[in-house]
Amino acid sequence: MRLVRYRKAEHTGHGALIGEYIHAMGDSPLGSSRPGPRIAAVDEVELLAPCDPRTIVCAGSNYAGQIAEKQRPWPTQPPLFLKAPNAVVGPGSAVIHPAELRRLEYEGELAVVIGRSARDVSAASFADYVLGYTCANDITAHDWRADGQWTRAKSADTFCPLGPWIETAVDDPQALRLRTLVNGRTVQDGSTADMVFGVGELLAFVTRWITLQPGDVLLTGSPAGVGPLVPGDRVEVRIEGVGTLSNPVAGTEPLDAPGTTFTT
Repeated sequence: MRLVRYRKAEHTGHGALIGEYIHAMGDSPLGSSRPGPRIAAVDEVELLAPCDPRTIVCAGSNYAGQIAEKQRPWPTQPPLFLKAPNAVVGPGSAVIHPAELRRLEYEGELAVVIGRSARDVSAASFADYVLGYTCANDITAHDWRADGQWTRAKSADTFCPLGPWIETAVDDPQALRLRTLVNGRTVQDGSTADMVFGVGELLAFVTRWITLQPGDVLLTGSPAGVGPLVPGDRVEVRIEGVGTLSNPVAGTEPLDAPGTTFTT
């Protein structure tokens, strides 16, 4: 089943996408198992990010190909970081390239959406806690990561596109082809089988210390081929059996005083 969040006129709701039509799912798809009446055709609504996470936990350096490409040491445990909820946008929404930034990067990823409260989850039982999967783009400000400003580099507004829906019928999250395209050209082409730590291992590791709640998101890392984005680009993340997330890249006006420092 494909679960969506949508906006139609002034109404925002949850639904199930069946064919070309959205069916009602009550106040939240997390607590409902059966679609209700038909609401609208999918092209009559705006699709939003399919969940509204309180917490977004991300795994870095989790694909063997990227580790080799970047000549990084092999991780003995998942390197984790957070993205802030303000970074979330949905399919079709613009990713903002800050004017003062020299290099903005895409990172196509498989996102795990949590379906029930998860604490001390065992790797073997991870599927019991997963609502489904969606496409993610871990947008990163390379300059700000390089100077140690990881929070800013990962959590600026629009830096976490999610969508277009939550696919609940994924039999094996470790057997999915993942591609990223920029302006129609393939720039990443990998498989989730290349993950160093699979979804179960990641969920077990994270929930030893962090309780994840329904609607929270786990980003699972990105294959080799991470590269730059500039205003005017369109970036797509395509995951076999899940969907395609597409977002344009837009620029901003330069700061009045480039190089301004901030004090507290």
